[in-house]
Amino acid sequence: MSNKPDLELALIQTTLVWHDPAANREHFQALLEQARGADLVILPEMFSTGFSMDSADLAEPEGGPSSIWLREQAQRIDAVICGSLIIQAADGSYRNRLLWACPDGSLAHYDKRHLFRMAGEHKHYSAGDQQVVFDLKGWRVRPLICYDLRFPVWSRDASGTDLLLYTANWPGARRQHWNRLLPARAIENLCYVAAVNRVGEDGKGHGYTGDSQVLDFQGEELLMAGDGDGVFRTQLSSEALNAYRERFPAHLDADVFTLN
Repeated sequence: MSNKPDLELALIQTTLVWHDPAANREHFQALLEQARGADLVILPEMFSTGFSMDSADLAEPEGGPSSIWLREQAQRIDAVICGSLIIQAADGSYRNRLLWACPDGSLAHYDKRHLFRMAGEHKHYSAGDQQVVFDLKGWRVRPLICYDLRFPVWSRDASGTDLLLYTANWPGARRQHWNRLLPARAIENLCYVAAVNRVGEDGKGHGYTGDSQVLDFQGEELLMAGDGDGVFRTQLSSEALNAYRERFPAHLDADVFTLN
């Protein structure tokens, strides 16, 4: 297994302005300046609005203002930037869509598979049905969104994911679940996990306690943001990941399955 270069991550954990994309873009632009030098910068779920069910009023078209802004910022700081926002897809459906903006101007996406029915998300958005893997300097990065974390089958693949990436608006009321499920995903997939949450209170009065974090392949913390507000950085070692997989190749005994 060939070694890849180490990967520098920057996680942006902060408050979000309710239903105000322009204000949020301005806020993140200042924080992105602090993320210069990272290979990958991760923003929270629905970073432009907060976690809202007002999809019809807040959705941007494909290639809309926040999509253009993400591409511009990726080029400006020479890093991949990702985070989810409310998009009206070409077929007219509303999506909780993670955008993956690259410095070369390209833009890819992942649509949230598991919609949070306790908030009615399944009534206002259409679910994605495709797992996506992005290549970043030889690293296989697989993005997932918030509620996806609870479903281990969707977090598994047969392709040797190196980094599972979760972007979220995970409320403080279920903080313990977040902090227990993330290490489980790292351990069972023998990979790094990076998870970005928000802090503060949203327009519905729900509080968010952060706990953005990066975990290694044994579920050990490399970074824990707690309830801080700002940019948090760490580095992933390809050599350490490969050595552990060679020493403890549990993936060779994994069950084979297909997803419908």
